[in-house]
Amino acid sequence: MSETETSQVDHRRLGVDLYNATWALLDRDDRTPEEDDAMIAAAHASMHHWSQAPDVQPQNLGRGHWLCSRVHAVMAQPDAAAYHADRYVTIAESQPVADWDLAAALEASARASAVAGDWDAAEDFVARARTACASIAQDEDREVIEKDLDTVPHRP
Repeated sequence: MSETETSQVDHRRLGVDLYNATWALLDRDDRTPEEDDAMIAAAHASMHHWSQAPDVQPQNLGRGHWLCSRVHAVMAQPDAAAYHADRYVTIAESQPVADWDLAAALEASARASAVAGDWDAAEDFVARARTACASIAQDEDREVIEKDLDTVPHRP
């Protein structure tokens, strides 16, 4: 393998490893401030490395934005969460992606809106995501999105 090919393979591996590391931190309720910082950095690094992979697909980039949006939502950073959710929606609406990507992107938008306290927008995005779920062929894929939608914060 040439140095360039090795570098590209490493980008994909790093993207996957950092994605998994981000989830390991997201799943914890007892993160320290330093671990919160690491979680944010890992999410963004994962997206960056995926973008450098030789065969990156639009859905890989979109899902990287989804992860960044989720992390920022968990960290109560609504502007960053909304930015990444919006990027994913744009990708899901304009590029060839899996049948569940648009529903996932709309879920991220709903969560970002809820974190910002924009309950009307959050409810609208949830409704749009549930409509998009009807187009998902695989029950398992649809159920994952529906479970995520059930965890979007609701109007107090």
